[in-house]
Amino acid sequence: MVQGRLATADARLGAARRGEHGVRVLSIDALVARLAGGFARPVDEETLKSTLKAVLPETELGELDPIKALPGMIDAAAETLRKAWSAGFDLQAAASRGDRVASIAHLEQVVVAALPPGMLRPGDLAAAAAARIDHAPAILGPVEFVDLPDLAPCWHPVVVALAQRVAVTWASGPRPVPEWIAATAVRVVSSEPEAPVVEVCSAATPRHEVLEALRWARGLMASGRAKPSEIAIAACRTEEYDDVVLALRAEAHLDVRFVHGVPSASVREGQAAAALADVLVRGLSQDGIRRLAALLRQGPGPFGALPPGWTGMLPREAPLTNLAAWERLLAGRDVLTRPDGPAVAKDLRAILALLARGTSAAAEAGETLLHGLSLRIWRKALLEGSPAVVDLTLSHQRIDDDADAGTSVVWAPASALACAPRRFVRLLGLSSRGWPQVVSEDRLLSDHLVPSRILDPLPRSVSDRGDFAAILSTSSEAVVLSRPRRGADGRLLGKSPLLRGHPDGTHLGRNRVPEHAVGEIDRLMARPEEFRATAQATAAASCWRAWAGAELTAHDGRIRPNHPVVVSVLGRVHSARSLRKLLRDPLGFVWRYGLGLETADPSEETLTLDHRAFGSLMHEALEATVGALEAGGGFAAAPADRRRAALAAAVASVAAAWERERPVPPALVWRRTLEEVTGISLAALSHPDAAYAGQTTWVEVPFGGQAPKRDGTAVPWDHGLPVEIPGTDIRISGFIDRLDLSECRSEARVRDYKTEKPRKPTDVLAGGRELQRCLYGYAARVLLGPGVSVDASLHYPREGICLPLEQPDTALGDLARHLAAAGDSLRAGNAHPGPDAEDAYNDLSFALPANAGELYCPRKRDAVRAVLGEAAGIWEAA
Repeated sequence: MVQGRLATADARLGAARRGEHGVRVLSIDALVARLAGGFARPVDEETLKSTLKAVLPETELGELDPIKALPGMIDAAAETLRKAWSAGFDLQAAASRGDRVASIAHLEQVVVAALPPGMLRPGDLAAAAAARIDHAPAILGPVEFVDLPDLAPCWHPVVVALAQRVAVTWASGPRPVPEWIAATAVRVVSSEPEAPVVEVCSAATPRHEVLEALRWARGLMASGRAKPSEIAIAACRTEEYDDVVLALRAEAHLDVRFVHGVPSASVREGQAAAALADVLVRGLSQDGIRRLAALLRQGPGPFGALPPGWTGMLPREAPLTNLAAWERLLAGRDVLTRPDGPAVAKDLRAILALLARGTSAAAEAGETLLHGLSLRIWRKALLEGSPAVVDLTLSHQRIDDDADAGTSVVWAPASALACAPRRFVRLLGLSSRGWPQVVSEDRLLSDHLVPSRILDPLPRSVSDRGDFAAILSTSSEAVVLSRPRRGADGRLLGKSPLLRGHPDGTHLGRNRVPEHAVGEIDRLMARPEEFRATAQATAAASCWRAWAGAELTAHDGRIRPNHPVVVSVLGRVHSARSLRKLLRDPLGFVWRYGLGLETADPSEETLTLDHRAFGSLMHEALEATVGALEAGGGFAAAPADRRRAALAAAVASVAAAWERERPVPPALVWRRTLEEVTGISLAALSHPDAAYAGQTTWVEVPFGGQAPKRDGTAVPWDHGLPVEIPGTDIRISGFIDRLDLSECRSEARVRDYKTEKPRKPTDVLAGGRELQRCLYGYAARVLLGPGVSVDASLHYPREGICLPLEQPDTALGDLARHLAAAGDSLRAGNAHPGPDAEDAYNDLSFALPANAGELYCPRKRDAVRAVLGEAAGIWEAA
């Protein structure tokens, strides 16, 4: 019995069920190879592409030479040779038609010479079989061709000769019999076409089509009308639907077999190959290495040999986008001081050195890092396309589906279903662009060189129409013809010409209530009253009403009084930053410090540093500079040239640490940023402050329980002592940017460096936005003791402006009053959004409703002010 390749499983199962022992189901090329005898075998796709890959670089192809190394050339050449061989077109005899045909003919010669022994072209295989046709009765016996629309011209001579030796039957069913069969001794067995009930419907989009198809299949099974093995869903081109079918079959918990194979990326092994391709094509990155390591950690390769938890040594915020950045990290103290650090660094260096070579090392990287199915997927991808586009090749690659076609609903191309009919069929994609497909010329041998009717006797548009007719005539019970009204991109689609003569049918709305739902989500959407009763729907509806109204609700931060989380977070030691949150955004304060909600730091390279990162970079450079000058004779006494030299060394050191541990801009922008930091820092160090007698300068001075940032760093006070704001129970801690102290400890200068736009000189608390000057000055007075004159100021080195705090006691008293009011309001249950929630740079804006600064916050603003009362007073304070 001879059938199409994709129908053999059904045929074998049917023969087994009927007890037909001794029946052998073969494809036509396998039958011819069996008759040819010996070790003869047809050219398979993988061998053909691997041979082309080997011979193309060294083969002279004339006018095709400029494109033979381009991605896609292997596929194009394999397709052209396949067409010529199947059509029985003699390339060698046609070589005189032009240089292009001669080039393809020469390529064919080289490929045939390089094929493994015994592997023959279809024409050569047919000739070998014809030479042994007298052995057909013993080798094959009676032959039956079942459910085939036609055979490629290269096989016609074998079938004609075979019919002279054995009984050959062409079981065409209701399909038209090919004309060449009528002129042979082949017995034709036909049958009347089936008369299924044909329905036509239209869905909103291709995804909606798949949803309706699975609803239809579940309905057939639930009603008892059909078994899974009697149901098929097909499309002319399956690529547009595959991802949706894959996702919905998991949601529906239905056994749906992909006859043409599932995408390789749908399994873990394929994802591992895709992760390797991503690193090789797009370059090293921390996210890429983490993803690849996670997918390969259980294998026998180098990643599997690394100890568990080794990724803990990688700082999450560092992008690590080149080999130099990885080397700096692996050579750093944080890695080498770990017990397993040196061994991990050695193994990781070998892996990274291989991956850093990019797609030029694709074959070696696959053989070294992958194994099992992932390695087979990788090898096939390298055969089918250039290593430079291996990621794209993998995105189109398929592997065999594990589901059993004999017990499952099948999802198949129409060409496969036409050879393996089922009782209930649903055809998708019957749009003007989808079915039939547009005829296209061969990519290498265009129509003016070799007419398409010769190279491709059965073009795709004709075969698509034949498949459609075959499916309608062989499906015994029902056929549903479905088309999308719009494409996946929203474009309006017309009807397929194949639907002429069929009524317009049912217009399926996307929000219709189905008789049979696919899964739980579909069921809940079909039963609104049931969905409304779920906790998720209740919360969503309540949240929507709360968002749309001006009154304050639990969704806006109303909580019960003296909530344990609030009491706990108010009792912690605070920083100037957390107190600003408390004063200007109570809701954000609870989110960040009570619930631990934070924005994830990106690990990708950024185009520029934001203002906060720029400030951190400058602070680190100033800290390193002043520390070096103090250790070398004192900052105050250092001349200008020493300050410049120390600053240059500090900027270089800090920049290296940032490149190792944090995302930095591209090289040119990064260099310009460092120059800007150097200029601003030099301005800060050169500000004409009067030096105190015997002055000592400290930077990043800890207080309130904070430990020094570096071990062994001297501090001017006991940094473990608590600092409490008078009139409140709030304790504070932090780091003072710079502290200048006279030798007799009677005068002190506290500086807080700022890189943003300067505030007005009249601003003291600036509506709660500026607290460092007041808090740091107070902390210095407490820790240095009474009798010390403390000058606390904000220093804007970019503009050369220094703003001292004129009346520190008054400012501290006002701040204490506002903090007490804010704490009492929060304890009363008022955790509502404040003015900082509307800030464009609010890093917790993702937790607020969309466009909160323009819609949600203004809508709630009056109610928030009324509820907070005195706690909102600081927003207007100067």
